Amino acid sequence: MKLLHVDSSILGDGSASRAVTSEIVARWQAAVPNLEIQHLDLALAPLPHLTGSSLAKADELEAARDARTLADFKAADVVVIGAPMYNFGVSTQLKAWIDRIVVAGQTFRYTAEGPQGLAGGKRVIIVASSGSVWAQNAPGEHVETYLKFVFGFIGIKDVTVVRAEGLAISPENRQKAMTSAFAAIPAPPAAAARAYA
Repeated sequence: MKLLHVDSSILGDGSASRAVTSEIVARWQAAVPNLEIQHLDLALAPLPHLTGSSLAKADELEAARDARTLADFKAADVVVIGAPMYNFGVSTQLKAWIDRIVVAGQTFRYTAEGPQGLAGGKRVIIVASSGSVWAQNAPGEHVETYLKFVFGFIGIKDVTVVRAEGLAISPENRQKAMTSAFAAIPAPPAAAARAYA
C-alpha cells in the first residue's frame, strides 16, 4: 500500500496542519505493515504556478517533474493532505499541486454526459486548519468545500476532513483545537492492515 503525504503550510514547525498530518501518517505506519510513504513538502519544494509553457510542456525538466507529480498521485492508495486556510482558500503551493493532478485524460475525462472522474478507489484525508471557526459550507470558506469538490470531480468519493480551527483566537483555543483534531483522526481500516500484512 502506498501513502502520499502532502504538506503545504509555510509555517514549518509552527504549523498545526503539519502536526496533524504527521500524526495521521504515523498511525497508518504503525497499523499497516510494509506501508510505502512518500512525503511531498510543497513549501520546501514548491511547484511553480501553471503557465502556458507548462501546459505546452515547453521545458523538458518541468514537464518531467509534472509527469512525476501526477504519477505519484495516481500510484497512491491513500493521500494525506495538510491544507491550511490562507485568505479564505488553499495555499498557492497546494493549488499548484492540484493543477498538476487534475489533468484531462489522466484523472478525469470529458464525455457527452459531462466530466467523468478517473481517479477513484483512493482514500483522501484532508487536514483543514484555520485561524477562525467556519460553519459547514459558510460563505468565505474555500478550503474544505473546494477540496471536496476537486477530489469528487476526479472520482474520489472517500474523502475525510479533519478540522483544526479557531487556532488564532487564543492559546487556549489553539490547544483545544489541536486536541480535538487529534481525537478526530480516523483510524486506518483494519481491512487495510490485514490486506498488506
